[in-house]
Amino acid sequence: MTTEFSRVERLDTIGGEERQVTIEADAGERAALARRFGLVSLDRLTATFAIRRDAAAIIARGQVSASAVQSCTVTGNPLPASVKEDVTLRFVESASASGGEDEVELSQDALDTIEIEGGGVDLGEAAAETMALALDPFPRSPDAAAVLKEAGVISEEEAGAFGALAGLKAKLEGKA
Repeated sequence: MTTEFSRVERLDTIGGEERQVTIEADAGERAALARRFGLVSLDRLTATFAIRRDAAAIIARGQVSASAVQSCTVTGNPLPASVKEDVTLRFVESASASGGEDEVELSQDALDTIEIEGGGVDLGEAAAETMALALDPFPRSPDAAAVLKEAGVISEEEAGAFGALAGLKAKLEGKA
């Protein structure tokens, strides 16, 4: 699978000692990622990982940071967004490659687990997905509430059970 921001670390280069890896998306990669994730622009995407091999997996710990511009879901206005996300990933052989389909129970503090594809781990794709998950899925500009109210959309408080009763009370008081 080819991704917009691929930075593959070959398995045969990863040992038991931690090794620092820093990656950064170039302008073309950032433009392609912006299209993929529906961003107005992606101005910066960098990640630093400490990677090492343990008995059963490749562990990558580090931080993903990004500067992006999203669109307000109400007004469409551009909104600056920044990401600074600590991440710990565990890359494992696929169940079919390891010869079994055993069910694994994960604890609440389990690491994000990604299957290894091919002969390496793609830290670029991992960084891109981490950034996308860290962004606000429904960004709103400061004037979004006013625009919604003007369009006749009621707030959550007004839509609640007591909001309906308040509307009924206002109608009854108007008829009295």
